[in-house]
Amino acid sequence: MIAPGPSTRVFLALGATDIRKGFDGLFGLVHSTLQEDPFSGHFFVFADASRNRLKFFYWDGSGLWGCSKRLERGRYRWPNAPGRDGKVELSAAELTLLLSGVDLEKTRRRPWRRGHAAA
Repeated sequence: MIAPGPSTRVFLALGATDIRKGFDGLFGLVHSTLQEDPFSGHFFVFADASRNRLKFFYWDGSGLWGCSKRLERGRYRWPNAPGRDGKVELSAAELTLLLSGVDLEKTRRRPWRRGHAAA
């Protein structure tokens, strides 16, 4: 898998997406539904209604990368975020956990701050 860096934002589209969409269809969803810039270099992840297939893509500066995955058994535990505007933002680590089968709603973030140490 292509791994996002720590400064790369990861957006999951809430609800079901027609996974048959190609680059242009998903590009349009990022712009219109998620209200994000498809050329930002951030990751955009979509899942189908049964939550056993997903697609993600991102812009690397010269073109769009796309990837898809179909689970042979089981399904992804997609975050539930009522009242959100059709998307939820994850860290790169949370994306890895989600793709590994971890239920993110049963985990919690530790209250710590990332940044440079005071000199």
